[in-house]
Amino acid sequence: MTMNTPQILLRSLFDAALAVADPARCVPPHLPPPRGKTMGRTIVIGAGKAAAAMALALERHWPGGPESLEGFVVTRYGHGMPCRRIEVIEASHPVPDSAGEVAAQRALQAVRGLSADDLVLVLLSGGGSALLVAPAPGVTLADKQAVTRALLASGASIHEINCVRKHLSAIKGGRLAAAAWPARVLTLAISDVPGDDPATIASGPTVADPTSSADAREILQRYAIDPPRSVREWLLDAASETPKPDATRLSTSEYRVIATPQQALVAAAEAARKAGVTPLVLGDAIEGEAREVARVLAGMALSCAQHGTPLPVPCVLLSGGETTVTMKGRGRGGRNAEFLLALAVALAAQPTSADISAIACDTDGIDGSEDNAGAMATPDTLARAAAAGVDARAMLADNDAYGFFAAIGDLVVTGPTRTNVNDFRAILIARRG
Repeated sequence: MTMNTPQILLRSLFDAALAVADPARCVPPHLPPPRGKTMGRTIVIGAGKAAAAMALALERHWPGGPESLEGFVVTRYGHGMPCRRIEVIEASHPVPDSAGEVAAQRALQAVRGLSADDLVLVLLSGGGSALLVAPAPGVTLADKQAVTRALLASGASIHEINCVRKHLSAIKGGRLAAAAWPARVLTLAISDVPGDDPATIASGPTVADPTSSADAREILQRYAIDPPRSVREWLLDAASETPKPDATRLSTSEYRVIATPQQALVAAAEAARKAGVTPLVLGDAIEGEAREVARVLAGMALSCAQHGTPLPVPCVLLSGGETTVTMKGRGRGGRNAEFLLALAVALAAQPTSADISAIACDTDGIDGSEDNAGAMATPDTLARAAAAGVDARAMLADNDAYGFFAAIGDLVVTGPTRTNVNDFRAILIARRG
């Protein structure tokens, strides 16, 4: 390895993953060609953790100059950037608030009454589901907040959460594009979801929705969530159904995914090769309980160390996707910190002749709702914790991975990265000494 320490190498891989998804890099190549002087308005609507950075990149590279643009984007508190023409609004994530509700209503109003000569440029990224929130008729913001909190704590997947969100919304699941018809709608999206499904990214406000109201009801039942009465009644109403692929009002909508979790992993793999470490990309759509995924990947890392399979050392196992955490304790900690603590515990139970280190971070810089992107683990993580009087297994049982890594100084804190291509995990297996 050409890097000084495993920690430096792991952080460089994370940085390489972030760089490929930087809006300044991925937005400009996908902008449409210059429009004629006789064409209509260009209205920008955006939502997500990368929305402000995407808007800034758009302004800097728009063929007609920023003066020809109008509109706004909504991003998470603290993720804003100064733009010249495009207004930047900040709102709450992951549980929506009134600022996101006002932004969604403004978005719907902004795209109504347009002509076929107009262009609506939609900038989407992870987090858009919570940031652009327009409750369905009869459903209050408080009702949606209650359902969102219950789903987040239940262990439901992002696909399941977004299915419910879409059917409780007046803007998601294709309804924004439907409101803009007959104007042309062009969506540029940075994917944060397994499989890069446009219907899932920010809950798909500009694309048809393949799920149904019945699916949403079944998800709530599966996770034993008893929603407010208004939610139950709305999901039984035929009007709760979202636009489907044959909807005429979606016929002028185009969608481009401009950065993906897989691209981020490929960039990290190339950085590893340059450092003399063989990478293996396990996939960008790994889901499941964080601690269960950790046990599986710990087994793979130990196999590399002990048997040279699937790769001989030195090597690094790279993966993405969104794990879940079913809260049973009272501690703090996002899914990446919990994954890493569970990984450290699993590796400690199986001594090996190799050194195994790892990093696990959310690429938006916020692990769950904490102030860290994630954390890093080294071969002596549990030993250092024990010396500090910190019980790893007890803190894992209490879902307090944040507290564990904070106690030993191994949190990874980046601040808002203003992009989001889901979680990034790298497990480095190196020769000892």
